[in-house]
Amino acid sequence: MRFYEFNIKPQKPLTPSQARIDSLQKQVKNAQNLLKAERKKQKQQKIQQQLQKLSANNF
Repeated sequence: MRFYEFNIKPQKPLTPSQARIDSLQKQVKNAQNLLKAERKKQKQQKIQQQLQKLSANNF
């Protein structure tokens, strides 16, 4: 490959306002991921409790 085929363009540093917006967007995505993980965890715990109740009722 030749140097010009890499298409690496240097990024200019963000302005303070752009950096703040970028940071806030990252925080939102992180919070959304944490919320999804917590909901999944709680759902799995609820299923485990239901299975334990069913197995206790069978004996």
